[in-house]
Amino acid sequence: MSTEQTLEKVGMDEPDDRNTNQANAHPTGGISFADPKPPPNNPGGRDLGLRRELTQDEKQLANAGYEELESKMKATELKGVSADISEHKLSPQQVAEAMGTSITLSNPSSSAGLTAQEAQSRLARDGPNQLTPPKKKSALRKYFDALLSLFNVLLILAGILEYVLLAIDFENNKANEYLGAILIAVAFLNAFIEWYQGQKADAILASFLSMMPPSCKIVRGGEISSIPAQELVKGDVVFIKMGDKVPADLVLFSASDVKVDNSSLTGESEPQERAVLLEGDPVRPVEARNLLFNSTLVVSGEGFGIVVRTGDHTFIGQIAGLTGGEADNKSPLAQEIDDFVKIISFIAIVTAIIFFGVGIGTTYKGKIAATVTFAVSVLVAWVPEGLPATVTLLLSIAAKRMAKAKVLVKDLQGVETLGALTMLATDKTGTLTRNQMTVTAMWTNLKMSSAFESHNDEAEVQHFKKEDLGVREILDICTLCSKVKFDKMDIPFEQREILGDATESGLTRFAGKNLEFDQVREKHPETYSIPFNSTAKWALVVVQKPHANGDLTLYLKGAPERVLDRCSHALVNGESVPITEQFKTQYGEAYQYMASRGHRVIACAQLLLPSAQFPRDFEFSKKDDNCPTQNLCFVGLVSLEDPPKHGVREAIGQLRSAGIKVVMVTGDHPLTAEAIARKITLSLVTRKSWEWDTILNKTEIVFARTSPKHKLEIVKRAQALGHIVGVTGDGVNDSPALKKADLGIAMNISGSDVSKEAANMILLDDNFASVVDGVREGRLIFTNLKRSIQYTVTHSVPEVIPQLLYVIVPIPLPLSAILILVIDLGFELFAALSFAWDCPESSEVLMTTMPRNPRTRTNQMDVEAGNEKTQSRVGKAVHNVVDTVKKPFSKWWWDDLLEKSDGEALVD
Repeated sequence: MSTEQTLEKVGMDEPDDRNTNQANAHPTGGISFADPKPPPNNPGGRDLGLRRELTQDEKQLANAGYEELESKMKATELKGVSADISEHKLSPQQVAEAMGTSITLSNPSSSAGLTAQEAQSRLARDGPNQLTPPKKKSALRKYFDALLSLFNVLLILAGILEYVLLAIDFENNKANEYLGAILIAVAFLNAFIEWYQGQKADAILASFLSMMPPSCKIVRGGEISSIPAQELVKGDVVFIKMGDKVPADLVLFSASDVKVDNSSLTGESEPQERAVLLEGDPVRPVEARNLLFNSTLVVSGEGFGIVVRTGDHTFIGQIAGLTGGEADNKSPLAQEIDDFVKIISFIAIVTAIIFFGVGIGTTYKGKIAATVTFAVSVLVAWVPEGLPATVTLLLSIAAKRMAKAKVLVKDLQGVETLGALTMLATDKTGTLTRNQMTVTAMWTNLKMSSAFESHNDEAEVQHFKKEDLGVREILDICTLCSKVKFDKMDIPFEQREILGDATESGLTRFAGKNLEFDQVREKHPETYSIPFNSTAKWALVVVQKPHANGDLTLYLKGAPERVLDRCSHALVNGESVPITEQFKTQYGEAYQYMASRGHRVIACAQLLLPSAQFPRDFEFSKKDDNCPTQNLCFVGLVSLEDPPKHGVREAIGQLRSAGIKVVMVTGDHPLTAEAIARKITLSLVTRKSWEWDTILNKTEIVFARTSPKHKLEIVKRAQALGHIVGVTGDGVNDSPALKKADLGIAMNISGSDVSKEAANMILLDDNFASVVDGVREGRLIFTNLKRSIQYTVTHSVPEVIPQLLYVIVPIPLPLSAILILVIDLGFELFAALSFAWDCPESSEVLMTTMPRNPRTRTNQMDVEAGNEKTQSRVGKAVHNVVDTVKKPFSKWWWDDLLEKSDGEALVD
């Protein structure tokens, strides 16, 4: 693969030209990037794509363009999401009139809001402001679901048959009283074991969930008060400030430097600016600058808003509602066990009928009741009664081992499903990355230094030292030119939660690690400041910090081009020197170095204010505009990024070695997604047309600018092409895909409650590397399950053969049905359970072999209808034979065999 790779932008969303200046136009309509490093080869050179002829139906599905898909999508999928919210298009006064409330634009705190009586009336009409919990099965329903598995039904029917025989001939079938009871008791015990494990997981999960913020400040009857968030109603006037969770969907009518973290909804890692728009904002709700969404976090500023949606009608409520629309999938293991039960049941019933026919004419001489009892014993001999208990206990033991690795298993069969995955679709923000902006590099004194261990750092870039020229000035600017707040001040700095903008939080965290943060701020108090705003794109502060010519120092930070425009000098070798063209060239190279890696770049500048013009008690005033903002001294550049979590890069390498296709699905911009992908070795290459079979045949894929609908569709398309799909995520926007996937994996610490409810498995410490341990455990338990089942089933042969001899040869009945049950449940069950502790012959073999190919996924899936196209066994056999014969005569088969396949794709 060449190092010059083209990334084709395929429309997953509306066109986005916000970053077109960061890429060169490509003649074919794509955008080109220079790949600084060739992508790593796939371990072993294996092609992880599907090696089978696609059916005509599948080809039509795979080649369906996204626009065609949009028109054919079921109306129930994402119906109403974002379309139900339109108040952001109105002016604040029009919103107030529509909501029947009273506001004062000039003095928001003096707004009248709703009266207490009107609020109570609306609360009774609309209900509380809370998300309706997902529909859950009752404990009794869960138990009966477990009881009605095919295996248990077979045992119950055999037990009932014993009592029927007892009623026909009580004297000769007295033993059947105990035999029937034992068979039915085994079925109920199997169900209880499975039900109990599920109840324990549900109890642990319930302790994590807290769906709504506890309280909020509102204006009612002209007075500001605090009420539980559940009591909010449409039309309420709400006050929000930095650190608050937005309690409902709000339209702002007063805002001061408001920024919100929408990552749980949209997947974007950057805080979004919000402002008052007197004419409204005629865009989609998710892009509206005057709209705040329920459960998002205010990271800076404060403001007042009008509640326009509450509870299930909020944006988050509508997305959460999608999760309930997706039916639960049967795990591959459950499907395979069901198939096995059908086969063994067929063999048992046919054998019992044959023995009945032979026995009634030979040994039993027409005694129907005795012959039926004998046939039932044959049936019991074939059925491994302890198999359900064995499977459940083996999975429970594996789940306990995973719990020690901080992984909560909600669905026991999910343990094995994790080992069977062929594709893992993972969110970026908060899952692969830390969702925490971190300083990675700085450029000062004409020197580039690394500030964070990064896999993309060039070898010649050295780590910074505190004593380096210009470093102390940058640390002081990060410390003093900051508006962040802390949740607590009486604990060590590294243990505090920082409340504020993500960029300022990252700069503050960096400064706190390298100097005495509290002491510096206390020693140099603030005299005057100008906060950051989206127009100026810089923030300024004047502090009492003495220097050779005075007592006051001015610090400024912001967008590099804006800061450089205000500078006439630069700090070089500890001295202020005039900025030259040579300096601007070096600055441009440094800026390009940082920006090309997907980092956010901040410039720093200072001005030592002379005491003759600015004495210590000088009064700065915005009205008089007497604070200097020109002829500053440029100090340097600082770059930040949301870095990958520790162990992610290695974990993805291990998953790839295990034959699992890793796909990044993010709502972030393609360039941001690309930068992170390269760090964790998910590289990118071109693909010109939207063909699902081709895209999903890549070894690594990145989908950018995705919505919840897109994520759900990606999962459906992958499943339609035969993949066992796992999805990891932490946001509300991930929950529909988590529910639809064969295995959903949610994050505990950063994850939303909706995503935890939708998932089958939860990473309690948010450690993505735990997925690797889970895959290893899943593959090991499948290997051990095979051994256990083989052992359990093979003993049926020596139990059936004596029954055959009894019919043919005149010998006493070797084994009665009760003896068979005693052997199966009293001895064989414990021996079969011992396989749970078997160690793999080689730990490397488990994680370097291709995933198994569960038979369940050879069925065709109708993506549009969401149904499986079932075939009879004969039909499947005929189809497989014809398919095998046709393969060598198809162009697709030869192209796939001989053509070198590209390995990666970025889909925007």
